[in-house]
Amino acid sequence: MTASLSLSQARRIALAAQGLAKTRPAGPVTSRAVGRTFAQLQLVQIDSVNVVARSHYLPFFSRLGDYDPRILHAMAGRKPRRMMEYWAHEASFIRPEHFHDLLVWQKRGWVGAHNLEPLVRQDMEGRILAALTAGRPMTASELTAELGHNEEADRGNWGWNWNIVKRVLEHLFEQGRISAASRTQQFERKYTLTSKVVPAMAQPGGTPEEALDRLMDAAAQAHGIGTVRCFSDYFRTPLKAGADSVQRLVRAGRLHPVSVRGWDRETYKHVNARIPRRAVGRALLSPFDSLVFERRRLEELFGFHYRIEIYTPAAKRKFGYYVLPFLLRDGVVARVDLKADRASGQLLVRSAFAEVGAPADTAVELAAELELMCAWLRLQEVVVWPVGDLAGVLTQAVADRADGRGGPLHADSPLRGERGHVALVSPVD
Repeated sequence: MTASLSLSQARRIALAAQGLAKTRPAGPVTSRAVGRTFAQLQLVQIDSVNVVARSHYLPFFSRLGDYDPRILHAMAGRKPRRMMEYWAHEASFIRPEHFHDLLVWQKRGWVGAHNLEPLVRQDMEGRILAALTAGRPMTASELTAELGHNEEADRGNWGWNWNIVKRVLEHLFEQGRISAASRTQQFERKYTLTSKVVPAMAQPGGTPEEALDRLMDAAAQAHGIGTVRCFSDYFRTPLKAGADSVQRLVRAGRLHPVSVRGWDRETYKHVNARIPRRAVGRALLSPFDSLVFERRRLEELFGFHYRIEIYTPAAKRKFGYYVLPFLLRDGVVARVDLKADRASGQLLVRSAFAEVGAPADTAVELAAELELMCAWLRLQEVVVWPVGDLAGVLTQAVADRADGRGGPLHADSPLRGERGHVALVSPVD
């Protein structure tokens, strides 16, 4: 018999699965707490945009509050690594145990050298692998220089064309033969042999179908509740194969078919999903947060229509450049366009919009969340621009908190690299 769930129950399941249904832990955030959060999410997406903070930092702030990003640096850069970079939901940090399964199912020929002449590719592969075997981790430009490329040389000469080096590097990365040891402050990958990143890792074995089942099970666990499309989208695996995998997981008792009142799609709940009595969380969500990966699910669960407008011309943007949804309890109730202006020490709220039916305390709770983010970024103050239907009341709520505090939040930042400050450059920053 198919269980029937209300929309409220479905929301609470989804929020609990993503670690967003509860209040944040009191006291300092430990490395164990960060590790548990990453294990719960299974992956975090990487993106080069750094308007507030790098996208992989933000999901942990959303769930844990003022944590030390150096914990992530250690997880990604020290042995034994608890996170590594590979293709999943776009470029992502993944749990190392998913690496071999993703190798089977991630086929991104457009990023690599599949269209190169085989002899050209093989020659360059040999040169790159020899350089990385003998030396330190290097970026594409460093490898190009190491291999003897002359910037003034004819770029039609395949042997020393930077683009060829980069394409072959991406090909080797996709194959799992090389990995990212770190990223530079300019966000370039520093490549090394995968065996140096995750040495002697046991392979789970089995068939491609078994590999997909493990990925789909992990995706379903991170969702709590969802559809074939939701689960397939998490690791960007094929939809048709995902439908077959879901049926195998149903037969294995890992997924249970459910119906959600008001939905007309086949929906499944993970066997480990729980339904909390209440959702009491509060969070600003990155545009690349895993809760908002699948836009149709987001709209069906929360009635929240969301599109990233980074690549939309400014005149055509509806809400702003870098807009973060604001989650309050069991609803996504507002959105704000944020920018961390590190030169002035200000967290700029360039627009603020409330959703229809947002609760009366939305501005007060959002002001508290912005203050927490401002403190985490070690900025001094929150500044609200007069743009959006929530801006006026939010300005007052921010001012009330500043009056009660009696001064600036912080004057320096561990996420900054300005003169007089030590820049904490992680393996991903």
